Amino acid sequence: MDLNSLRIFLAVAEEGSVSRAAEKLNYVQSNITARLRTLETELGAELFYRKPRGMSLTPRGDKLLAYARKMLHLAIEAKMVLADCDDPQGTLTLGSMETTAAIRLPPFLADYHQRHPMVDITLRTGTSAELRQHVLEYQLDGAFVGGALEHPEIVQEEIFLEEMVLVSKAGSFTPDNPEVRALLGFRKGCSYQAKLETWLHEMGRPAVKVMEFGSLEAILGCVAAGMGVTLMPRAVIESGKYGKNLQIHQVPERFARVPTMFIRRRDMKPSSSLNAFLEVVKGR
Repeated sequence: MDLNSLRIFLAVAEEGSVSRAAEKLNYVQSNITARLRTLETELGAELFYRKPRGMSLTPRGDKLLAYARKMLHLAIEAKMVLADCDDPQGTLTLGSMETTAAIRLPPFLADYHQRHPMVDITLRTGTSAELRQHVLEYQLDGAFVGGALEHPEIVQEEIFLEEMVLVSKAGSFTPDNPEVRALLGFRKGCSYQAKLETWLHEMGRPAVKVMEFGSLEAILGCVAAGMGVTLMPRAVIESGKYGKNLQIHQVPERFARVPTMFIRRRDMKPSSSLNAFLEVVKGR
């Protein structure tokens, strides 16, 4: 069970087909197929269901998936530890909620890049739930998520504290108006959207339609057009980057303060690149 076989297994599991995995790894498909068969023989287990259009993991393949990610990450970490030095270099893969990426991170990323130009930074955005999963799966060195969480495999620390406000079209109805029928936000897993739904439920509001969008610009553009309301950090609206036809409303104190936490895996030793980035963000 060598690392290259595990890398092939992981690519097929993530891509869902041999052809896409071959393209991703720049291998010929016959090589991918042969290596998978060899791995299954060595383990004495069928790892994939072969379908006319793609492949999916068997229960045993699903069990191997977590171990494959961990073993491949440990191999990468071993190289990083041996190559790590006081001057950060290499790659740094971070995750962030889109609001944090748009408003909070740009000056820190620019400062960090100026200080450590040898580090290649990748920033991926997603919902808090998605980012948490990517961290657990060793796909990110760390991520900025909304709200504290309890997980035995995760280490977290508060980085920012956001004041949340309800956002509607300027001059439109108040939050408790029964005409509010649509909540606009990111896809399922967004911590802000979950808070808004909880608040309206506590107000005894009738069921409202949840509309999911892929970008901050789309959400606020549709709010400004009167499609519905959303819950956002005050800093996003006051930045003035997303239109001026918006009105903010106070929300109850228990929903108004949301910490932005930086999370990483407990079993991942932070690289010098990650430590240097956190020092910049925390102003040390």
